[in-house]
Parts: sequence; structure tokens; C-alpha cells
Amino acid sequence: METAAYVRTLEREGELLAAAAETAGSDAKVPTCPDWQVRDLVRHTGMVHRWAAAFVAEEHTGYHPDGGLPDLDGAALTAWFREGHRYLVDTLAGAAPTARCWHFLPAPSPLVFWARRQAHETTVHRFDAESARGGAPSSVGTDFAVDGVDELLLGFHAREKSRLRSAQPRVLRVRATDTEDAVWTVRLSERPPATERGVTADADCEVAGPAAELYLALWNRVPFPAVTGDPGPAALWRERSAVTWR
Repeated sequence: METAAYVRTLEREGELLAAAAETAGSDAKVPTCPDWQVRDLVRHTGMVHRWAAAFVAEEHTGYHPDGGLPDLDGAALTAWFREGHRYLVDTLAGAAPTARCWHFLPAPSPLVFWARRQAHETTVHRFDAESARGGAPSSVGTDFAVDGVDELLLGFHAREKSRLRSAQPRVLRVRATDTEDAVWTVRLSERPPATERGVTADADCEVAGPAAELYLALWNRVPFPAVTGDPGPAALWRERSAVTWR
């Protein structure tokens, strides 16, 4: 995907998140994040938006800490969220493609990284806000969902800090059933997972389903649409794959 497409997705998803949060109310529980109420979700996502924007706008070439969570609630919190979201969208839309700053996953450029990461960050948390609101959630596009699975498997879980480890080597297949060539082979061991696109080894377990459902399932927001073979690797994913802020 191009940077502009990520930014458009980020813009739409942030607006949907704010609207869902307003409808749900700050006190509402977030079923997909059981320890959170809506105010926690909005504070976190708004903080991340400002943190991400600062790397691009201020050209930080090393890690820069976030600004902390605001002591705001209700309408004031939502207004703060919208202000930070708008700033992030405008910063990414107006940045030069050659902008240089710190980023933490492989990407063609820092700008592509931040646009992609924040589009997916906001989409997953929009789903969280809509789960608190109730009713049918907004859709996730197939191509975007496939891109998100790529980011999670080939980016986050390729890092040393991934907790997705297995004492016994196992192979997990991840397959999107509604688009061609969206298949991943995940080799689990005592090291960080090694993921390749395609069918590159026999699988002990396969998780499969439409790309959008698979994307949310891999982020532990919904159950896996289908699990075949040994359910152990799928259970291991549920237990150890969470990506934490710290």
C-alpha cells in the first residue's frame, strides 16, 4: 500500500473510533480489552498518535518517550483525541517521502512505517471502541487486512522480544481464504518465530478464514474463524502473542 492510502485509512478509522467512544461513553467496558474502559482506550490511542507524530514532525532519530496519558474524561477527552488524531494525519500527509526518523520495524522508509503502523494501530482500537459501543463493527478491507497480517507476522513477531516461543518445534499455517496468495508459514521454536509467505513446510496446525476476520483474530480480538490439525499452536498464539506497549 502507498503512504497516502495508509493515511486515508488512519483518518477514517480515527473518526470512527471517536464516534464509537462518544456513543459508548467513557465508563463503558471494552470487551476486547477486559482491563479497560473506553476512557482508557481513548487516552492510550490519543497518546500513541501524539507520540508517533512527534517522530516525523520533530525528526527524532532515536527513541523518544511518549508524553504520558492525559487527566481528561468525557467530551474533553474526545476533543483531545480528535486534536491529536488530526495532527498525526496532517503530519503524515505533509511529510516529505525522504523524511528520516526513528522507527522500529523494517519498512521502505520511516514515513511508510509510521503511516502503516498508525493505520493498523487505529483500526484495531477502532474495533475495540465499537465492541464497547455494541452493534455491527465497521468493515476492514481485504487488502488492508492482509497487509496487517504481514506486519504482525513478519514484523512484530520477528523481533527478539516476541514471546511466541515453543520448546517443541511446531509449524503454524495462516491462510486467508478470500484472496489469492495470502498464506503464511510460521515456524515456532525456542527462538522468535520465523515466518515466510507461502506454503514452505508441512503444518501442524492451520488457522484460516476471510482476511479481515483473520487479521482481528491474530490481534486476539475475535476467535479464529477455523482451526484444523493440532490445536496446540493456535492455543499458543492466544496465550503468548500479545503485543504490549512496553
